[in-house]
Amino acid sequence: MPITATNKEVWILGATGRVGRATAPRVAAAGLSPVLVGRDPVRLEDLAAGIDGARTAVADSIESMARAIESGGPGVVINTVGPFSQSALPIARACLSGGGDYLDLCNDIDSVAALLALDDAAIAAGRTLVTGAGFGFLATEAAVARACEGRPTPARVRVDALPSVALDAGALGDALAASLLEAIAAGGRRYEGGRLAKTGIGSDRSQLTTPGGDELTVGSVPSGDLHAAWLAAGAPAVVAASSEAPGGRVARALLPAVGALLRIGPLRRLAIRRLAATKLKPRPRPRENSWGHAVAEWPDGSSRETWLRAGEDAMDFTAAVATAVAVGLARGEARPGALTPVGALGLEVAVAAGGEFVVDEVATAI
Repeated sequence: MPITATNKEVWILGATGRVGRATAPRVAAAGLSPVLVGRDPVRLEDLAAGIDGARTAVADSIESMARAIESGGPGVVINTVGPFSQSALPIARACLSGGGDYLDLCNDIDSVAALLALDDAAIAAGRTLVTGAGFGFLATEAAVARACEGRPTPARVRVDALPSVALDAGALGDALAASLLEAIAAGGRRYEGGRLAKTGIGSDRSQLTTPGGDELTVGSVPSGDLHAAWLAAGAPAVVAASSEAPGGRVARALLPAVGALLRIGPLRRLAIRRLAATKLKPRPRPRENSWGHAVAEWPDGSSRETWLRAGEDAMDFTAAVATAVAVGLARGEARPGALTPVGALGLEVAVAAGGEFVVDEVATAI
């Protein structure tokens, strides 16, 4: 059907994907009007049938979605279409041209930085662009922002993402496959002296025990969490780690060579197609809660540790975050610019999405 919009309309790109399906009814329940955008008209109509006030729009490519946004002028666009290295900038620029605010679920460090570089253009257009509106990277951004709240700039910061995700049966899919392999191709990163430095994926390993009693091994990953933590804390030394980082010594040793091969375009595209077709077996989420964790340390030897609990599957929490950010944008609560979720809407957005700060400890130097 022809695409038109009002300011209450929230367009959900990739609406029939896992996060899109979970986000659409939440958006409707918040009093906004979801427009379900995707490639498959049958699946879109099936989804819309169960959501009051939802309508559908078929768009079979990033380019067609961008053109529709420019002509339709939605109130808010939620971009769930990966890989975000390909979708984020075209869709965000279309929002600037079409008059709508924008948010995505990106957690790729290079794509996050590229989106945030549109800050001047967003201010000039009077629009808000938010990247990282999901478990990754809001859970760790909120934790580190809370840890640093009311304190001077720390000397160093570490953030850890501990998602708990159930797996559905079926193919892995293009978006997730591309995100995984692009992270390997990029290689590990951390901030040293205020600048990005290379490191091994899975390095900076540590053992964590969550407030819920789960014991997990974490290692560094080249995620948007790293850039968000650096922006939130301003610390010259920042490490971002995850419980999803490769843990085996052999795997970590092979990753640099694999990453070099994946930087060759045709090989990367072939690998993405092969990995996307991988069939997954269903698996319940391994832990009751997902967690974001941060430790900030100051030159005087004091430190502060904060945990954010997301009491649900990390993918469901992502849908809750996307909805909370969309509601904030629709209400005009964020200033114009290209921003992170906390940068746009403050720590309250994590709570609005169902997050809870459960440990907030300060250690003072003796």
